[in-house]
Amino acid sequence: MLFDLKSVFLNDGETKRLSYELDISDISMDGAFPFTSPVRITASAHNRASLVTLTLDCEYDYERSCDRCGALLTGTEKVTFTHRLVQTLVDETNDDYIETPDFTLELDEVAVTDIILGYPRKFLCREDCRGLCQSCGKNLNEGDCDCDKHSVDPRLEILKQFMEE
Repeated sequence: MLFDLKSVFLNDGETKRLSYELDISDISMDGAFPFTSPVRITASAHNRASLVTLTLDCEYDYERSCDRCGALLTGTEKVTFTHRLVQTLVDETNDDYIETPDFTLELDEVAVTDIILGYPRKFLCREDCRGLCQSCGKNLNEGDCDCDKHSVDPRLEILKQFMEE
């Protein structure tokens, strides 16, 4: 979605808003396609003392497996991103500003980048998720299993000799 910002850049105190939906269901994260609905985006650009600030409010539904126990998680995520916009950059390596030389900005690219970079690295069904038993695979959140808890990994059996000496 192309956001025309000319009136915002040229008029101090000007604000411009735009709302739309963006389908990113084809984006894979860690081998899964977690985005189950289009992202609802509300963009707002405001000029205050010749500094233009872009605010993106993004809301999307997701479906993802817990990284410890594999339980299916579904929910709605609401995130806000803020960027400062300029017409020209003096230093090309400066990532603090987004350059808009023709007073337009491609919002899709900015929103997708923000969502992917802000996407949680780990998903847990709950803070104290116990995961799966390494021996039998039972979900330990549903109760303990009958596996021997004191068995030693055969690869580490040799270290037992050092503990006995």
